[in-house]
Amino acid sequence: MSTKRKFVADGCFYAELNELLISELAEDGYAGVEVRTTPHRTNIIVRATRTQNVLGEKGQRIRELTSVVQKRFDFDDGAVELYAERVINRGLCAQAQAESLKYKLLGGLAVRRACYGVVRFVMEASAKGCEVIVTGKLRGQRAKAMKFGDGYMIKTGHASMVYTDTAVRHVMLRQGVVGIRVAIFLPQDPQGLIGPKIPLDDVVTIMEPKEEPNPETLLQQQQVAEAARLAAQEAALAQAAAAAPVEAAPEAGF
Repeated sequence: MSTKRKFVADGCFYAELNELLISELAEDGYAGVEVRTTPHRTNIIVRATRTQNVLGEKGQRIRELTSVVQKRFDFDDGAVELYAERVINRGLCAQAQAESLKYKLLGGLAVRRACYGVVRFVMEASAKGCEVIVTGKLRGQRAKAMKFGDGYMIKTGHASMVYTDTAVRHVMLRQGVVGIRVAIFLPQDPQGLIGPKIPLDDVVTIMEPKEEPNPETLLQQQQVAEAARLAAQEAALAQAAAAAPVEAAPEAGF
């Protein structure tokens, strides 16, 4: 298989797997999937907020999902394994918040109240910024878009790809389909747990200047050090002179 075909095949596999897990685990806080391929086995890590529901009773549900994936993509027996990983901070996960907003709208909550609740929850989870866009027939027969945001949001450049977590969902309401887009601007984390390790390009950190020593103190330290060095030299010379053997004087008459 050529490199181009391999990348296309991997992308199609990931997209279909992601759609399957979105439909199956929507109520369990599904927050993304990661595929790790080794020469002998393919490991699929499912990230969710409620991992116990993903695993099921005695691991039955995760085994069922493994069987479905194995049969659909023609894996050999034991060649694919599914694992469930808990999301550390669901307030910084765009997919989890998009699913939460989707079920709020399906439950009949007002659009403004639901969106502002999501924005507030995300900002309280130490995010730098948040933006929620809802489009469709929200009230009346005329479709429109509503945008709710708070904090700081970068839309362009490399930082937007590294720092921004985005999720899109479609809500099938009675009046039609409503689209949801949630974007979260993650904080910078040196450990890389809740955000990227690399700092933003425009963040300038001003270090505290070092305390300058007093010139008189420096001079006194130099004098003390010089005196100690001279004393050590004199002591070494005295010790060498004491340790040298004394030659006897030659006798007369020879």
